[in-house]
Amino acid sequence: MLRVKTGDLDKMGLLFERYHRSLYGFLFHMTYNKEASEDLVQNVFYKMLKYRNTFTGDGEFMAWMYQIARNTLKDTYKKKPQQTSHYDVGEFADKIAGGTLADEPLEAKQTRAELHGAMGNLSNDHREVLIMSRFQELKYQEIAQILQITEGAVKVRAHRAMQELKDVYLKMKR
Repeated sequence: MLRVKTGDLDKMGLLFERYHRSLYGFLFHMTYNKEASEDLVQNVFYKMLKYRNTFTGDGEFMAWMYQIARNTLKDTYKKKPQQTSHYDVGEFADKIAGGTLADEPLEAKQTRAELHGAMGNLSNDHREVLIMSRFQELKYQEIAQILQITEGAVKVRAHRAMQELKDVYLKMKR
């Protein structure tokens, strides 16, 4: 990103190739909307290019990128309230993680769908922390940088999010 900042705009393509899948996964899990997630990824990379001068290089690139993604998501839904189109996450596994879930047993697919349904009922703060920690596999320290809170606060949110997910999931199973 430092090279992009100094005018080597060709490096933006490399950043896109390297990070668009994880960014799409984060945004898809936040919106459950394929088209909106694709548009948001494009908007995030556009904003990264537009605001490249704000990247100082002091923190991690991922934290800066996710900060832009979170702000883009918030801005988008301030203008137009979120319209969730509950797609099956398995359909888009190739975009999210580079693989497919075709060989996954039917029971596991059903459990996965139920968990994603339960996640859709979580508060945005809790869903966001779970997505970053469990799906994006970011470390608590990285999440703390992105959310601009302490690592301890991230651990507390993650714990509370797991408790809320458990409660919602069990209520759905009844």
